[in-house]
Amino acid sequence: MTARVLVVDDVPANVKLLEARLSAEYFDVVTAMNGREALAICERAECDLVLLDVMMPDMDGFEVCRRLKSNPATHHIPVVMVTALDQPSDKVRGLEAGADDFLTKPIPELALIARVRSLARLKMVTDELRMRVLTSHEIGIESPEREAVADTGRGGRVLIVDDRPASYERIAAMLAKEHEVEVEAEPNQALFHAADGNYDLLIVSLGLESFDALRLCSQVRSLDRTRNLPILAITEPDNNSRMLRGLEIGVNDFLIRPIDKNELLARARSQVRKRRYTERLRDNVQMSIEMAITDALTGLFNRRYMESHLGTLIEQAAARGKPLSGLLIDIDYFKAINDSHGHDAGDDVLRDFALRIKRSIRGIDLACRYGGEEFVIVMPETDMAVAAMVAERLRRRIAAEPFAIAQGARQIPVTISIGIAGLRGKDDTAAGLLKRADQALYRAKRDGRNRVVPDAA
Repeated sequence: MTARVLVVDDVPANVKLLEARLSAEYFDVVTAMNGREALAICERAECDLVLLDVMMPDMDGFEVCRRLKSNPATHHIPVVMVTALDQPSDKVRGLEAGADDFLTKPIPELALIARVRSLARLKMVTDELRMRVLTSHEIGIESPEREAVADTGRGGRVLIVDDRPASYERIAAMLAKEHEVEVEAEPNQALFHAADGNYDLLIVSLGLESFDALRLCSQVRSLDRTRNLPILAITEPDNNSRMLRGLEIGVNDFLIRPIDKNELLARARSQVRKRRYTERLRDNVQMSIEMAITDALTGLFNRRYMESHLGTLIEQAAARGKPLSGLLIDIDYFKAINDSHGHDAGDDVLRDFALRIKRSIRGIDLACRYGGEEFVIVMPETDMAVAAMVAERLRRRIAAEPFAIAQGARQIPVTISIGIAGLRGKDDTAAGLLKRADQALYRAKRDGRNRVVPDAA
């Protein structure tokens, strides 16, 4: 894995040692001798992860970490604090400053490399989401960065998997003041519980008596619904091999017994914050995708999506020897509605009409706003006769129920004209189908509107 690691330490020998260790594992290494230099490098997005010494002149590591995590431009960069300090209070102070981990010197080489690899993997996933969110921001979707910086990490939903009552009761009591906590004492049920619960954090005891805890962690990572759920594993001292294996299979963080309450709370808050941030990123990406393929006014798919998707539907129908029909719909005298009642009334009609279309078609049908007051419905596995029945039913429903405008203060009658075309063999195209439907629609309007006209084969 190639990642750029920033090593920050004011002692040249320490910098050289870490640089040599990381370079041997094919990481790119950049260095800084003080906090201000480190902040500038991170601000320029020139690193993927920071190994940060605590004891430095002018600005200590705690302050550097706080500044990184409070800056929307750098808060997503993982920080591992490296120090000779070994008191629980020091570790908690680092975690509360926003550090992703706190390693005590001398650092076992395997532990260092495993932790760097694990955090670098997570950073790559986050970077991919952030890159996609840049497009979302350009089309007006609010970036989640500032919200993420302000998040306290409290109020999460936490599931504890532990089969020893004395252990899980103590952990649950520690977390209860800040989070909503549930316990699963049957490890063989834990995966199903986690998948159904929409949790922000999974805490797993590696000392399960009746189940392989690392296998459970691996299963959580392999299941779609829990793949992005943070895992905090609790282990006994000197169980380094299990810890390293856990990092390899996707455990996010570890807590070593005996459990310090403040450290547990700090690590839980950190994981909940990360979970919320990545979920906000995913929501933004999903929203940008939806905005790219849907019509903002009606909520139906837009013309661009229809034109790209229709070809696929036609290919599938032709390959399977199945029928496919398309309806091209025009709202009659729509310009008169805008001229007489205003464009707001026209928008009311378009929105209501889209809702009526959705209620009139099946889940497999494709409904789109083609442009202006024209709409397209593509009906897979539907021949012309059935399509004509559906079109006529829709036409009658539209004509029978006036449309409410001006927030329901008035109602106006609306009618529609529909042209229908069906798939003509394996060589037919989307353009040909739409052209025939358009010609049928033209005849419907020429012959008086408020009618359904099929394509004349």
